[in-house]
Amino acid sequence: MSFSSDASTEYVSDELETLGWYHGDLSRHAAEALLLSNGTDGSYLLRNSNEGPDCFALSVRAKDSVKHFQVTRKDNGYAFGFNEFATLQDFVSHFANQPLLGSDTGTLIVLKCPYPLHVEEPSIYESVRVHTAIQTGRTENDLVATAPSLGTKEGYLVKQGAVVKNWKRRWFTLNRYELKYFRDKMCEEPIRSLDLRACSAVQFDYSQDRVNCFCLVFAQRTFYLCAKTGAEADEWIKILRWKLSQIRKGR
Repeated sequence: MSFSSDASTEYVSDELETLGWYHGDLSRHAAEALLLSNGTDGSYLLRNSNEGPDCFALSVRAKDSVKHFQVTRKDNGYAFGFNEFATLQDFVSHFANQPLLGSDTGTLIVLKCPYPLHVEEPSIYESVRVHTAIQTGRTENDLVATAPSLGTKEGYLVKQGAVVKNWKRRWFTLNRYELKYFRDKMCEEPIRSLDLRACSAVQFDYSQDRVNCFCLVFAQRTFYLCAKTGAEADEWIKILRWKLSQIRKGR
C-alpha cells in the first residue's frame, strides 16, 4: 500500500485521529500557549504543519519555552529526525520509551509525556449576578480569542504561621499543580511553593478559632488557610480537590 494514494492518505488521516495527542489544525501559537500554560517540562503534542498535507509538527515544552520539530509522512511510513517508522504504532512505541531529543541549537529535551487532545475541566460555575453590555456597536469580528490556563485561581487568603501561630494575609496563585504564596500581590518571588502532588487532602477546618477556614494536608505539615467569605473558601476547596483528583487519575 502506498501512503501517497488518496485512499491511503485518508486512511492515515483516520489513523492519526486515533492518537490521543494528535491536535489536528492547532496552530503553532496555540500549541505554545497550551503547553506553557498547562504542560510540564517534556510535554509534547503532534499537530498539522503548514508546510503541506504530509507534514506535521511535534511541539515540545522545554522548561519555559516550546520547540517545534518536523514529522513527515512518506511512502514507507513516518520520518522523524534520523529515524523512519513503518507504521504509526512503531512511531508511538518509540515515544513511549521517553527518547532524548537534541536540536541543532544544542537543546536537549526528554520527551516525557504526551499532552492529550481532550483535557478534563473543573465543573465549577458561578451564578450570574450582573449581565450588561459595556460597549455598543461591536461585532463578533472585534473578538480576539485567547488561550487561558485550565483550572487556575488566585487571590488573598489568611495563612497561619508554622512556628508562631499568628495569621498573616498572603497572595496565593494556583497554576497546574503548584500553589504558591507571596507576601503581597506585587511581589515576584514567592515565599513558598507547595507541590499538590504531595498533598493528601483538602477540607473545611473547624479546629481553628476562625470562620471560612480550610486546610491542606501534607505529610510534614498541615497548612491552615482562611478566606474572606464562605463562598470563596468553597471555591478554593473545589478547585484544589479537582486538582488532586486529576493527580490521582494520572498515577
